Amino acid sequence: VQLQASGGGLVQAGGSLRLSCAASGRTFRQYTMGWFRQAPGKEREFVAAITWNGGSTYYADSVKGRFTISRDNAKNTVLLQMNSLTPEDTAVYYCAANRFAITRYDRTQEYDYWGQGTLVTVSS
Repeated sequence: VQLQASGGGLVQAGGSLRLSCAASGRTFRQYTMGWFRQAPGKEREFVAAITWNGGSTYYADSVKGRFTISRDNAKNTVLLQMNSLTPEDTAVYYCAANRFAITRYDRTQEYDYWGQGTLVTVSS
């Protein structure tokens, strides 16, 4: 599967952005999907994940209550709605996929496919 992330940009603190990840392939509906981010000089970190049917979602503590992950299997798309953004959310955001169910949604090693990343910059 190939992943294409988009929707990043510059936003003021307190604002919102919606990231989109478009996936190729007819088996998208089988994939566990995740969003990660990497700030300058820091390791890539988990943001959110969603199971193949959208039945379960998982969030990093730092974004819980502000970010929402969702998917539309008919459109092969995963969304990340980001509200109440802070400068600490500034990073390159990556979508990731695994064809199978996984248990450690927060580990980069669990994902087999990665998009190219989209930059989110939050100004204070």
